[in-house]
Order: sequence, then structure tokens, then C-alpha cells
Amino acid sequence: MLKQILSRLPRKALKAESGDLVRTDTGTPRSSSGSPGSRPTSAKKTSSVFPTNAVAGAEPSAAFNDVPIAEKLNLFVSKLNLCCTVFDFNDPSKNSIEKDVKRQTLIELVDFMVSGPPRFTEPVIAAMCKMCATNLFRVFPPNYRSNSLGGENDDDEPTFNPAWSHLQLVYDLLLKFVTSSCLDAKVAKKYIDHSFILRLLDLFDTEDPRERECLKTVLHRIYGKFMVHRPFIRKSMSNIFYRFVFETERNNGIAEMLEIFGSVISGFALPLKEEHKIFLWRALIPLHKPKSVGVYFQQLSYCVTQFIEKEPKLASSVIKGLLRYWPITNSQKEVMFLGELEEILEAINMVEFQKIMVPLFWRIGCCINSFHFQVAERALFLWNNDQIVNLIAHNRQVLIPVIFPALERNAQSHWNQAVLNLSLNVRKMLSEMDDELFLACHARFKEEESRLSLEAQKRKEKWEQLENEASLQPVSGNTAVLVTPLATSITC
Repeated sequence: MLKQILSRLPRKALKAESGDLVRTDTGTPRSSSGSPGSRPTSAKKTSSVFPTNAVAGAEPSAAFNDVPIAEKLNLFVSKLNLCCTVFDFNDPSKNSIEKDVKRQTLIELVDFMVSGPPRFTEPVIAAMCKMCATNLFRVFPPNYRSNSLGGENDDDEPTFNPAWSHLQLVYDLLLKFVTSSCLDAKVAKKYIDHSFILRLLDLFDTEDPRERECLKTVLHRIYGKFMVHRPFIRKSMSNIFYRFVFETERNNGIAEMLEIFGSVISGFALPLKEEHKIFLWRALIPLHKPKSVGVYFQQLSYCVTQFIEKEPKLASSVIKGLLRYWPITNSQKEVMFLGELEEILEAINMVEFQKIMVPLFWRIGCCINSFHFQVAERALFLWNNDQIVNLIAHNRQVLIPVIFPALERNAQSHWNQAVLNLSLNVRKMLSEMDDELFLACHARFKEEESRLSLEAQKRKEKWEQLENEASLQPVSGNTAVLVTPLATSITC
């Protein structure tokens, strides 16, 4: 009789009466002997794999369709707590049954989110954030692929996380949770706080591209949902960019974070705040400096272009920044810079162009004379752009004298036939643009070449005179002696 009465009592009361129960690290009530202290012997097999939940009447192994609507959120919390156990996936044979149970539970949680759940209460939000933090947040080992600089080596194959079968479902669940209309941002901001966001940003350094893609989507949705966190997210991402450029040059997620910023910049209100302009000058422009810029250059160029489209007055400042970080010895980067420069010149207005046209076309002239044929070709291809040709035509009195010597040197002596032909075509365009100015520049170029040749001949004669005088001086003490080629051959 006593046994029948006790069996009808609520499970929560039984837990309260059990004096020998202790709680594990995951919040699991267990007896001091190590066996489950609150489970009836008739529990299903899945309930013995993971810890039980503290919510009364919510059995994690139950299906959502088998419980009344009032108990669905309790069951949801129970299943979230059940998924707080993290397994080691480096050994596929270890805990295989438990891993499969957890995966099935995560799938159930995702399906529940899709089905249109009731409005989330604060305990539900807390349980969701705890489960996501337990499964996602981790510290990557030091010297993470130490031989590469932020993915600079394109031959490196991506590294895939063996736990992705679980992580993917957790990210999917977090994304659906953040974007759900049942989530009150005012309540959730206490749990999806600055600490949560910082640890989420740290995960961008993962080498698994699938995880970075999920992180990009989740963070972008958080930025859209939690307006109160927007300044903090921008500041935190800026700090990551600063650390990458000026300290480590190591981060696998720069491209994804820039992709987020690309959509954020498009939503900036006009006129732009000073904070946004500072981000352009102190973060985006210096991001052109690292050797691994090719990994994220497309996203970086898009962000810069978005700023200029928002406020065209920034174009001259951006070009000055590009000239400051111009790669002198890296031909591949030079080609990329020239491509971005063309996009900027397409959007620039005449006033801003005139501020930087002289140093800009001096640098373009250097690229035209480059011995690397791809750099020279890309620079000459600028004349295929009607907008750039129009800018040159309106300022031809200044620009043709700057660019003419580079074209003439190419036409006379460049080793690559394609570059030589392109130089001749551009030279012809300038001649048709203003023939009188072209002839004057040509005459000035000839005079300059003659002057330089005469100076070179004088220097050569002076050095020969010094060598002859030095060869006639007697050697005394530690006096340095300039040995002529003739003397060297005799000594040998």
C-alpha cells in the first residue's frame, strides 16, 4: 500500500525527499552511489544515456507530439539540457550510441523550432544560450597551422571538424532561435550579451569553412535583431581587424567578417557618422597591407566601394590610402590593387579626382613600366574604361605629361609584345586626344633623354678618371685601394 501511494507522488517531491542526491557538473541529479536517483526503472534507454532534467514532468525521451501544449516548453528545456553533454569525436568508435541519441535530439529541437513554438520564456532563453555555449565555444590550440599566414597558401586543403554532425545542428538551432518571432530581444539581450558575442567572434578563427559560413549568418542575424548590440559588434570586429593587421596577420575569418560588414555598410544612414569614417581609415584601408590580402580581397574591395557609393567625397582619401600601402615587390597584389582602383575611379567625381590625379598617375606610370607583364597589362587596360578616359581627357594638360614618358619607354624597349602593342594603342589615344600637347611632350621627352644620357656619360668618365688616379697612388698603411679590372686580372 505504501509503495502505491509513493508511486503516485510527483517526481519533484520524490527528489526533494531524497537526502542523498548530489548534482554533477551538468546539473544532473544523481545518487551518491553513482546511479540515477530520480529515474524509475521503466525509463527508456535514451534516458539512461544523458542526465535527467530538473523540470517536473518533462521526460527528455518523450516526443513533442506526445505532450500537451502547456508542457512543450518544459520538454524543450529538458532536451536542451540533455544536449549539454559534449563528446570526443576524435575517436569515432567512442560513445557512438550516445552521439547518435544526441544527434536525434538536436534534430527534434530543430523540427520543433520550425513548427512554430509558443513564445519563449526567460528560462527557455537561458537554457538555449547555455546549450549553445557548451557545444560551440571552445579554445583553438596554439600554433594553429603555424606554417600559413591566415590562409595565404592557396594549396592548403581546408580542415574539417569531426564534430560537424553535431555542430551543424547546433548552429541551425541557434539561427532559427535568433530569427524566431517568438523571441523577445529585450529579454534575450541579457543572455546573448557582450560576452556571448565576443566568444562567437573568437570562433571565426576556425579552419572549417562550413563553420565560418554558419557563424557569418548567425552573427549577421544577431546584428539585425539586437540593435542595442550593434555598436559593440562593430567595435569588436574592428579590434579583430586591428590585431590582424598590426600584430598577428593570422585569422581565418577575415573574409566572412568583411562580408558581414559589406551588408552593414549598405544600411548606414547619411550623412555617415564619424565612427564609420574612422573604421574606413583605420581598419579597411590598412587591411590592404597583409601578405594574405588575396584571401579576403574581394570582400574588402566591396566594403570600400560601398563607402564611396555612400559618400563620394571619401574617394580621394581611399586612393591616398591605397597609394600608401601600394605593393612594390608583390606583382599579384599590384594587379589586385589596380582592379580595385578601377572600381573607385568609376565612382569618383571630378573634384575628388583632381586632388589625387598626379600621384595616382605617377604610380600607374610605374606599373606600366613594370617588367611583370600582368602588372603592365592591367595598368594599360585602364584605358578601356570610358569613365577613366573621360577623366584623363578633362585633365589632359596635367596627366599626359605625367604618363607619356612611361608609354614611350614601353614602346621603345618593353620585352613583352602584348604590353608593347597596348602601349602603342594608348599612345595613339593620347595623340588623338590632343595632338599638339602630345608632340610637345614627345619633344620634352627627347630632350630629357638626351640630358640623362649626357649626365650618364659624364658620370662614367668621372669614375674612369677616379679609377686611373687611384691606380697611380702608392699603397701605404691601411689605405683602401680601388682595384681596377686590369689590376685584378694581373693579380690573378
